[in-house]
Amino acid sequence: MDLAFTPEEIAFREEARRFFHSEIPQAIRDKVAEGEGLTRDDMITSQRILNARGWATPNWPVQWGGQDWSPVQVYMYQDEMQQANVPPPIGFNVTMVGPVIAQFGNEQQKQYFLPKTANADIFWCQGFSEPGSGSDLASLRTRAEHKGDKYVINGQKIWTTLAQYADWIFCLVRTDLAAKKQEGISFILVDMKTPGITVRPIVTIDGGREVNEVFFDNVEVPDENLIGQENKGWDYAKFLLGNERTGIARVGASKAKVARIKELASMERVGDRPLIDDPRFREKLAAVEVELKALEMTQLRVVADERQREKGKQNPASSILKLKGSVIQQQLTELLMDVVGPYVLPYQRDFDGRNEPVIGPDYATEAAPMYFNYRKVSIYGGSNEIQRNIVAKAILGL
Repeated sequence: MDLAFTPEEIAFREEARRFFHSEIPQAIRDKVAEGEGLTRDDMITSQRILNARGWATPNWPVQWGGQDWSPVQVYMYQDEMQQANVPPPIGFNVTMVGPVIAQFGNEQQKQYFLPKTANADIFWCQGFSEPGSGSDLASLRTRAEHKGDKYVINGQKIWTTLAQYADWIFCLVRTDLAAKKQEGISFILVDMKTPGITVRPIVTIDGGREVNEVFFDNVEVPDENLIGQENKGWDYAKFLLGNERTGIARVGASKAKVARIKELASMERVGDRPLIDDPRFREKLAAVEVELKALEMTQLRVVADERQREKGKQNPASSILKLKGSVIQQQLTELLMDVVGPYVLPYQRDFDGRNEPVIGPDYATEAAPMYFNYRKVSIYGGSNEIQRNIVAKAILGL
């Protein structure tokens, strides 16, 4: 494994670092650093700045705004973005539906949707999971009947992240009840303003409202919104999920959190000294930093391997990145809870009508919500149990 970067790669990293720190508004980056939820406008503002630079959709085909970057450049782009606390491009747009349209859509769909998707003129959400169809997604039951020149959709989607912000939703729907379950599914695009769509929020354990239920009651969708061929949606979904898992280790984001924890621990005091000088706390922090450095080295091994690997063939070591990356992210939220101490107990997120001052330091308000919210990272993108199975089979040969 050659971990030496070329002068050109080092120059690219420095260029990315300067851009992220100088062009993305500090107020938005501060929200990311502090774990505060971003508004729809925050996400769109950040993405449009990236898109103007040509950096919102680097994974897309070059003809549609992508960058012909090497694996090392992709790694550096993600690492510097995360360390600078820059919101990543909207995942539903950039890593999910955009590549699917670019790969499987017709020319008219590409011309209409891809520029709007890259610039966040369309804000997308994902309609995959259903009650009873999560891990076994192919068992989904939302039905789309082809009638004339339209599809009529009935059913329900759940855990639909940011559906309250979305202009459009890309859905997996069942179009053939008689076919084997994976073979009777289609991939279709639906305007969220279409009559018959109802969005109902789900309040999560952290008090947030980022996920929703979406109901379809005789929703009529033009059949021109079908992506690719009818009943081939499962193939497109597998392609999409492969893109979703790119960069899921979030090493750069974890490095930024370590720096933030050190900063706050130097402000908090235990007796007559800063918490950062407490031996027990330093031991816990050092243990996570060692794991993070090992994860970064594993990520670099994957990047080095991709230089030689057949393009498009996934390295099974990516399962290790997802597995360890999610564990470290959760450990860091636990350390932040240790820093804040008893001030994590009051629920202090902003709500209408609040007129009481925050109890304790301002940075305490998001520590507990972040801890609870991050319980999800060991589930999405392929649960850690599934990743262990992949590692056992593909790497250990068990």
